[in-house]
Amino acid sequence: MSRLLCPRRILTLGAVLALALFNFQQARASEAVDVELVLAVDVSLSMSPTELDIQRDGYAAALTDQRVIDAIAQGANGRIAITYFEWAGTTTHHVVVPWTVIETRQDAERIAARLSTTPPSSARRTSISSALEFGADLFAESQFRGAKRVIDISGDGPNNQGAPVHFTRDAVVAQGIIINGLPLMTNGGLVSAYDVEDLDRYYADCVIGGPGAFMIPVNDWSQFPEAVRRKLVLELAGTAPRPGANEGRLPVLLAQDKSGYDCMAGEKLWRDRSGMWDVR
Repeated sequence: MSRLLCPRRILTLGAVLALALFNFQQARASEAVDVELVLAVDVSLSMSPTELDIQRDGYAAALTDQRVIDAIAQGANGRIAITYFEWAGTTTHHVVVPWTVIETRQDAERIAARLSTTPPSSARRTSISSALEFGADLFAESQFRGAKRVIDISGDGPNNQGAPVHFTRDAVVAQGIIINGLPLMTNGGLVSAYDVEDLDRYYADCVIGGPGAFMIPVNDWSQFPEAVRRKLVLELAGTAPRPGANEGRLPVLLAQDKSGYDCMAGEKLWRDRSGMWDVR
């Protein structure tokens, strides 16, 4: 008798394997994590090549810091899912690290290695609103189910392209997403004609939002790695940060209930200095 499989048995085996793969994918899709975290990093032209490298290195160092690894382990599920993308204007969104689980130090080290694989590149304009929209859309692609969903956005200037940032912020928060910020008040970039001096107030009033939303201003690039590390630990904690909590020179500032800042300041600077009103 032939030992070859008949066509019917081959089809049956194929169906079984397909069903097993489907069940595996479904199980993966419902995998619980403590936090789904989107890291949105500014690469607009106001950032010098050195500063772009500092950002990549800072995130790599923070993700592999033992305090961050410990914070992940202390969660109910002991794992988080993150994705990392870089942004500038309305058409610049580059996913460097797709959705990935961090459960062990080895997981974090693989992500850190990926951040150093290709150099970052800058692009024109600053559209925080578009970055928030893109970040919110990434949750739809996540294969995980987080107890908390967070967009962690860093930037060195106000929104000057795309939809008004406070409207987008409100729409994203309405989806149950928390927006935390890392305003970069370093003044060391290549272009500063469209910056605002009190970027921390702008972020507090116009960018961050959601239950327990907070930001940590960075006033010098030497503070950046520690600011990222501290922000990650706070985002992974089960409780919201205390208002005004300080660790060295890095204060934690919470979102403001009522905005006193002109959230269209960046668009107005662009209009006044370039002669164009470009909001779309």
